[in-house]
Amino acid sequence: MKGVTTARTEGEVRIQAGIVTLHGSLAVPEASRGLVMFAHGSGSSRLSPRNRYVAQVLNEGRLATLLFDLLTLDEEAVDTRTAHLRFDIAFLAGRVADATRWVHTHSETRQLRIGYFGASTGAAAALVAAAELPDIVQAVASRGGRPDLAIPAIPDVKAPTLLIVGGADRTVLEMNRKALDHFRVEATLEVVPGASHLFEEPGTLEIVARLARDWFQRWLGPTA
Repeated sequence: MKGVTTARTEGEVRIQAGIVTLHGSLAVPEASRGLVMFAHGSGSSRLSPRNRYVAQVLNEGRLATLLFDLLTLDEEAVDTRTAHLRFDIAFLAGRVADATRWVHTHSETRQLRIGYFGASTGAAAALVAAAELPDIVQAVASRGGRPDLAIPAIPDVKAPTLLIVGGADRTVLEMNRKALDHFRVEATLEVVPGASHLFEEPGTLEIVARLARDWFQRWLGPTA
């Protein structure tokens, strides 16, 4: 496709998070404007086709991306049975923060401005981590997220935040509207008409990707 930047992909990486090692997929386009780290949602992983699509659009916009698993294989096996860890926001936020510190030491990414893209419960984890790392995280975007699970931390978030919700996802939309009132920085709610929680309707995920790309280019670019 003419005009599209080809990502220089490092491929699979290993991220040290405390005593465990997490697996990630890193892509760094030439002349990257910043790096977007993905915090996936309940029961998902770095292989999420929706997040991978969004990451591809970000790469085409000269934004590096890191998709990584928040849980180890053993933890995923436990979570599959109990669904406990996927709602432990403090635990997941700790993993996001650990991965962010790894980014700061990695040769391909340590010079890049950092943003978070969260989905579902991963959005809450991203917001909590952003509150813990206010001098590092420059922007946050959420797809069908649960910012209501991070309300105690939201007033401490210094990064401009974009909340993207499907118009047909009424319960989550109301949760996002309530969370919006707690931000003390620029925060925007974008409603995608007719979209359900997973943005499966034709063209809706493309809108999400475009909104996220424009947001991160604005806040992670050289003139941010």
